[in-house]
Amino acid sequence: MKKFIMDNFMNEEYNDLFTTTQCPSQQQLLDYVQGRLTPEQQHEVEMHLADCELCSEAVEGLATIKQKEQIPVWLQQMRNQMLRKLRSRKRRKDHVAYYTQLAIIVIVILFILLAAFWAYHFITHRSL
Repeated sequence: MKKFIMDNFMNEEYNDLFTTTQCPSQQQLLDYVQGRLTPEQQHEVEMHLADCELCSEAVEGLATIKQKEQIPVWLQQMRNQMLRKLRSRKRRKDHVAYYTQLAIIVIVILFILLAAFWAYHFITHRSL
């Protein structure tokens, strides 16, 4: 269940890396490169490309690919690889956090035991 929730979060979180509120979607950029947009849509994308370096470079890179019909498959493969790496890093961070918390708990317990021993030792030697 936890993995399912994390997968959904990560898929939604990183679903479209190029998307901001102003940028065209990946599909719109791909359609632009493949010549599938209406003249009005094409004009809108071109206006955006004039101002957005990230999208402009993305389109430039997409335009150099000869097998444009394979781009969606490659994008999905890259997205899946990135999600696997992000999950792996999150698991490592979770492990580090777990062991850090465990070490803190052990240190606190040892400190309490040491304090109890010192208090017991102080009380028993003082009464002699």
